[in-house]
Amino acid sequence: MRSSVPTRKEKSRQVRMAYLVSHPIQYQAPLLRRIAKEPDIDLTVFFGSDFSVKGYKDEGFGGVGIKWDVPLLEGYKHHFLPVLRDHARVTPTTPMNYGIASRLRDCGDGTPYDALWVHGYASVNALHAITAANALGIPVLVRAESWLGDRERSAAKLAAKKLFFRTLSQMIDGVLPIGTLNSEYWSYYLGEHVPQFLVPYAVDNEYFQQRSTEAAPRRGELRRELALSPDRPVILFASKLQRRKRADDLLEAYKQLSPAPGQEPHPYLVIVGDGEQREQLERAARQTGFSSIRFCGFRNQSELPRFFDIATVFVLPSRHEPWGLIVNEVMNAGRAVIVSDEVGCQSDLITDGVEGAVFPAGSVEGLADALRRTLVTPETAAEMGRKGLERINRWSFEEDVRGFRQALAAVTKKIAAS
Repeated sequence: MRSSVPTRKEKSRQVRMAYLVSHPIQYQAPLLRRIAKEPDIDLTVFFGSDFSVKGYKDEGFGGVGIKWDVPLLEGYKHHFLPVLRDHARVTPTTPMNYGIASRLRDCGDGTPYDALWVHGYASVNALHAITAANALGIPVLVRAESWLGDRERSAAKLAAKKLFFRTLSQMIDGVLPIGTLNSEYWSYYLGEHVPQFLVPYAVDNEYFQQRSTEAAPRRGELRRELALSPDRPVILFASKLQRRKRADDLLEAYKQLSPAPGQEPHPYLVIVGDGEQREQLERAARQTGFSSIRFCGFRNQSELPRFFDIATVFVLPSRHEPWGLIVNEVMNAGRAVIVSDEVGCQSDLITDGVEGAVFPAGSVEGLADALRRTLVTPETAAEMGRKGLERINRWSFEEDVRGFRQALAAVTKKIAAS
């Protein structure tokens, strides 16, 4: 049997890519494992912090202690950089590390890496790495989540941002857009001369489809646990209970589904997650007098497919949502999805009336209408879910690898694009 360890000749043909990111991220770990399987890409990941591995309190989830129950560090080479500042959260100035330049200078044989991939561009670490790579002659690829509609800024801030990007555009060799809106963002700020290579924001489709399949035989258990009658549809929300996620809009829209004053809607509303708005939302739910609303608290990533399985439709009504990877996950369960037009993935994954519905962010009436259209018959939601599964199967890690290969082929000239 042939050894899986590359020979010296094979190593000489590999592209040695360094990746700098703030901390191990549950969504990224399976992608890093997939890239590491490419025989001609030698990937090394440099983390600024290990807080997500040790466990931490996430303020977005209301200070709930978080320790992810999926492997974050398996299947790829990685190193934790020495720390100057680490507050167990991500800001422009934390984590802050040293030794980035020395690591980029020597990938193990005394020579620099062939390429640097940086997640984000506005942190001290990212700018440190980009500057060091430029000094060493290492091509730089940047990936980030931003889009033009993500938030309002003053004229002065916009002018400063354009000046910043004018400088940045001279220091990078390409960007890796995660989808349509992100690509438009890069074009606006960097111009058309900076190459773009689509590396779509994807999840481990195989994992979520398998977990959803495994959940189906136990569907009755979760329904009994939540006291849900099997003959009523389920509207599911699963995210942080913070203001920009707009779970309060969903609750108000749900109330509009009541067939008559004092009568509860036919569907159930199941809310999974925790955060700053939980107490307010629970109080508002009690005031409706409905017995059809369930709050399930924070659930870890491996638990979510059980909730996707009982859902008829999933709703993400956020404002200023850069992407919404939870939508990818739900689509792998073959469920209809309703999103606001400020959820970044909408342009690429959800067409109104096909995989689900799209409504204007902040419009309770628009959301209520989207719910009615999706739930008009059981067959309507089921067909939307089937269409969503077909679409998400074309938005996967394989497309990511294809994008990376195209980028590395262009900036290093060492490997083929496919």
